[in-house]
Amino acid sequence: QVQLVESGGGLVQAGGSLRLSCAASGRTFSNCAMGWFRQAPGKEREFVARINYNGGRTYYADSVKRRFTISRDNAKNTVYLQMNVLKPEDTAVYYCAADASRYVSDRRLTAHYDYWGQGTQVTVSS
Repeated sequence: QVQLVESGGGLVQAGGSLRLSCAASGRTFSNCAMGWFRQAPGKEREFVARINYNGGRTYYADSVKRRFTISRDNAKNTVYLQMNVLKPEDTAVYYCAADASRYVSDRRLTAHYDYWGQGTQVTVSS
C-alpha cells in the first residue's frame, strides 16, 4: 500500500504563489502515476494535474494550464504542485492521489486513483 501526506497549503493573495508537496511511503512509489485534485465547499472533487510514473508526461485541467506545474522526485518519494498566478477560484482543499496502473496514460476521474492523502487547504483572497 501507499500512504500520502500533503503539505504546503495556506492563505495567499490573488496573483501569489504556493508550492504543495505530497510525501509518499513505500518503495513502489515510482511505479505509480500521481495526481492532484481539489474540492471546494459544495463542489465535487475535480481533477487538477497528473504526472506519469517517471515524470516524463504531464496533464492539466484547462483551468490551471500555464499557471500550475506538477513534478516529482522519485528518489525522495515526493510529488509537487507549483501554483502561480493564483485566483480566488483556486480556493479549495487540495488532495494528492496515486494511480497504481502505471501503464495508463491520462486518467482524470477520482475512481481511477487507488490511494489518497488527507488534503491541504489553499485559500486565495481577492
